[in-house]
Amino acid sequence: MFEALEGVLGLGGYLGAIIIIVLILTSAIKVIPEYQRGVVFRLGRVTEPKGPGIVVIIPIIDRLIKVDLRVLTMDVPVQEVLTKDNVPIKVNAVVYFRVIDPIKSVVAVENHIMATSLLSQTTLRSVVGRCELDEVLSERERINIELQKIIDERTDPWGIKVSAVEVKELELPESMKRALARQAEAERERRAKIINAEGEYQAAERLSAAAKLMEVSPVTLQLRYLQTLKEMSSEKNATIIVPFPVELLKAFLPAAGKGNSGNGDQ
Repeated sequence: MFEALEGVLGLGGYLGAIIIIVLILTSAIKVIPEYQRGVVFRLGRVTEPKGPGIVVIIPIIDRLIKVDLRVLTMDVPVQEVLTKDNVPIKVNAVVYFRVIDPIKSVVAVENHIMATSLLSQTTLRSVVGRCELDEVLSERERINIELQKIIDERTDPWGIKVSAVEVKELELPESMKRALARQAEAERERRAKIINAEGEYQAAERLSAAAKLMEVSPVTLQLRYLQTLKEMSSEKNATIIVPFPVELLKAFLPAAGKGNSGNGDQ
C-alpha cells in the first residue's frame, strides 16, 4: 500500500515538474511580430531592443515591453481657440506618427501616445491662436506644415517621428458665417461691376476707333449703312425708312427755285 502511495506521489511530482517547466518555457519564450520590437529590462537595466521573431528572456529577472513601430493615426479632439483678431473658432486635427527609437519611447516618457496627444492639442491651440481668421481659412497648408514641424521637434527626444499633421474641420460662429456670406456676396457684386465696366470701356474704345475710321473713309459708313438695311430687310413685317442725304437735296433746291420763279413770271 505504501509502495502504491509512493508511486502516485512520484507520478504527481513528475507531472508537477513538467507543468512548472512548461510554464517557465512559456514565460521565457516570446514571439515578436515584424512590426514590433521588444524592450527588455534585466534587473531594472534596459538592454538592446529584441525582435522580430522568437525572443528568450529570463523569467522573474527580465521584463519585456512590446513597442509598435507602425504609423499611428491619432485624432486631436476639438479645440476652442481665439484667433489673433479675437474670433472664437473650433478646430480639430489628425496626427500621423511612428516610433523610430523603441528604447526612448519607453524610457524617456511614461506613455508616448498620451504625451503626443496632449502635446498636439496644446500646439494646435498655440499655432491657430497666433493667426488671424483669414490666414486660418486661406493658409491651411502652411499651418499644417508648422504644426508638423513643432510637434516633430518636441517629440524627437521621445523617439517619435511625426510625418504629417492635417487640420480636419473648422467651425465658425453663426454670426461670423453670416458676415462671411455677406462679404462673399459683396465680392461677387464688385467683380461683376468691374467686368461690366471693362466691357463698356472696351466697347467705347471700339466705337471710338470705328468713328475715326468712318471719318477718314466715308465708304466705310456707306457699307455699314447697307449692312444695316440688309439686316432690317430680313425681318418680316418690318417697315424700313431710308434717310435721304441732305447734300443731295440741296443740289436740287436752286433748280426748283428757278422753276417756280419762271412760272410766276408767266
